[in-house]
Amino acid sequence: MKIGATFSGFLATGLLALSAPPAAVIAQSSEPAGFRDYLQTVRNRAASEGVTQATLDRVMPGLTYNARVVQLDRAQPEGDPNAPIPKFDPYRRKHVDAARIGRGRTKYTELRPLLGRIERETGVPEEVMLAIYGHETNYGTVTGNYNAPQALASLAFEGRRRPLFEGELIAVLKMIDRGVPQYAITGSWAGALGKPQFLPSVYLRLARDGDGDGYADIWNSEVDAMTSIANYLLNAGWRRDEPWGFAVNVPASLDRNAIRSNLVPNRCARVFSRHSRWMSIGEWRKMGFSIQSGVWPQDSMMATLIEPDGEGATGYLLGSNYRAILDYNCSNFYALSVGLLADAVRN
Repeated sequence: MKIGATFSGFLATGLLALSAPPAAVIAQSSEPAGFRDYLQTVRNRAASEGVTQATLDRVMPGLTYNARVVQLDRAQPEGDPNAPIPKFDPYRRKHVDAARIGRGRTKYTELRPLLGRIERETGVPEEVMLAIYGHETNYGTVTGNYNAPQALASLAFEGRRRPLFEGELIAVLKMIDRGVPQYAITGSWAGALGKPQFLPSVYLRLARDGDGDGYADIWNSEVDAMTSIANYLLNAGWRRDEPWGFAVNVPASLDRNAIRSNLVPNRCARVFSRHSRWMSIGEWRKMGFSIQSGVWPQDSMMATLIEPDGEGATGYLLGSNYRAILDYNCSNFYALSVGLLADAVRN
């Protein structure tokens, strides 16, 4: 979520579920002192937020501490702001590879009528929905096997990111209270759920029923999963008929100081610090940029520049829809790979 609302701060790839071991649903150590007292505090908060006593009586007594999820969380990179940023190309070759493109094209053919309908309704391109699906869970094949309430309770008790995880634990209790079945509370070690890897709070806010059966089943229904992904991006500001971005040749004469952004982001500072200031496509063209394939969008479209492999390599001009992908997972490598995979699947 993720995480970004899909837990973007914890793993740049957005593939949280992929690190889960097969026996992940089993608690890995004895219960630490204070865990039961903490669960009582959570119970009181959940009740104050409207979760019924019946749900609390059914779920809370059975929660156990899972040391494995805490271990996995502690192993996540801290994002040292002074650490050098690696080149994008190795990541691109791993995540926009022939196998993922091939599976995406197969799934694209299979789901084309569904995806076309969702695109007409939301403006989110078919291939972008599929690219996020492919990155998050390898087109639904790897969704995680951790019990979400147990994992979230353990991570919240550990305390490093208590506000996040306690809030998500309350959210998953609300999901259960609303009738979401037992199978649907299984996901990644960090609590991300279903084919799109939504955190519980995101599920409550943005998951959508795409097939009219009254239930947003992002675990079993690709209709609901794709509808929910599109709704997420639409909520994040997706603009109809505008590209996410595209590869460009950067002129050797470019004065990078002249295009430096002076904006101070309120989140993901290291991600946005790599972007230039906003300029129109017409201005970029006048500076000598050339598009590597396809045709230029309208000159009035605004875009920023990123050079993820450094000077002398391919650059990318990024539109506002790129920011919507970043909302899903605030990582330039993730968002670029989603865009490039989407292009490869469509073409």
